[in-house]
Amino acid sequence: MSSVTISFMRTLIHAKKIKAKAISSTMIRSLSTKMASNDEITDHQRVVIDRFVAAATAAAATTTSSTKEAVEEFHRLPNDVNERNAVYDDEDFRSMAGINASVRHNWTRPEIAEIYSLPFYDLMYRAATVHRMYWNPSEVQQCTLLSIKTGGCTEDCSYCSQSSKYKTFVKPTPTMKVKKVLEAAKRAKDAGSTRFCMGAAWRELGGKKNAFRHILEMVSGVNEMGMEVCCTLGMLDATQAKQLKNAGLTAYNHNLDTSPEHYPKVITTRSYQDRLDTISNVRDAGISVCCGGILGLGEKESDRVGLLQVLATLPEHPESVPINALVGVEGTPIGDNEDIKGVDAFDMTRMIATARIVMPRTMVRLSAGRLSFSEAEQYLMFQAGANSIFNGDKLLTTDNPDFNEDQKLFEKLGFSGKPAHQGPLVAPSEADGTVEITKVQGPIAECA
Repeated sequence: MSSVTISFMRTLIHAKKIKAKAISSTMIRSLSTKMASNDEITDHQRVVIDRFVAAATAAAATTTSSTKEAVEEFHRLPNDVNERNAVYDDEDFRSMAGINASVRHNWTRPEIAEIYSLPFYDLMYRAATVHRMYWNPSEVQQCTLLSIKTGGCTEDCSYCSQSSKYKTFVKPTPTMKVKKVLEAAKRAKDAGSTRFCMGAAWRELGGKKNAFRHILEMVSGVNEMGMEVCCTLGMLDATQAKQLKNAGLTAYNHNLDTSPEHYPKVITTRSYQDRLDTISNVRDAGISVCCGGILGLGEKESDRVGLLQVLATLPEHPESVPINALVGVEGTPIGDNEDIKGVDAFDMTRMIATARIVMPRTMVRLSAGRLSFSEAEQYLMFQAGANSIFNGDKLLTTDNPDFNEDQKLFEKLGFSGKPAHQGPLVAPSEADGTVEITKVQGPIAECA
């Protein structure tokens, strides 16, 4: 074995973004890295450990207000998920506290099952460490979800109270007026929400030209308020996705719900491939993908692993992955099935933790069912890597903690909300050099 010394300099402050006087210049470190014998190494396989310290971090408290703004700008990554990922396109993996993590798209089910099945204390440690490698754990995104068209859906999702196939407490309503939706968005913004999501209970947009025109107006109006905008409208074709992008849509939610194997036992009116096609259309239009699943559909643990494997092997990991705990509704096949066990806090935490490990740069959203968990149980889920929530007293037709209760919880836990149209904070471990970032000279794909 030979020792190769590689000097590597990373410029922390980009002149286009922050004036040189705002933050001090970067450190230069020379590290010795053990490498394989020279005849086993090609130029593009040489690895450097890039440790860096944002010198202005510690001094930020004593700087002027204008400088603080510059520091804040520097310590936020790009808001666009593709731009954000491009910042790290030469990164191989990260290491901290004895844990390695990387963004991969070739996860196998056995690999994910092994993580999912770790002893709970071990899983929590690993997930919490990975979370701190890639994210600032004090920042949590707050989203609000409004049902703009409730009930009367022609799909037969066996868990859904809005399906026209079942008799539930939900009564069909027409699509909300644009003005009413924008008023609701304004209230959500005033309460602290930074992303406003609109859901419509139908199979697909299809030929609903008038309704789609109104939705485009809603998207544009919410965007003009300075909020990020998300929609969940069923299946989309490529043209519709591009129209939503042009109107200002930030993200599109289209859940896979469960594994490909369990899916036909839950839904028969839409195929798994239909869902994947919509996700592809959204991604190709340049809209961030929000895609996750639901626990409590009668699935096995292998189905939970299967869902995560599909998500983690998409061409691009979703920007956000919502993890929902089903709230059973009387009148639906699953709600009336007493043999299907409910979801507890350990189920949710284990799923969130595994998602965090296999998709480290993805926001993991603690979604439906949160009202059934105590504040301590929710904290466990945040520790496992959840860094986004839905707030507001309703998630479509499901009860949810109200804004004031969430703000009290944030205060208690020391959390702050992620601002709209701003990228996430850089992880403190990255800013202060605690995490070791291994990079590959040349395309990482060539080193596989």
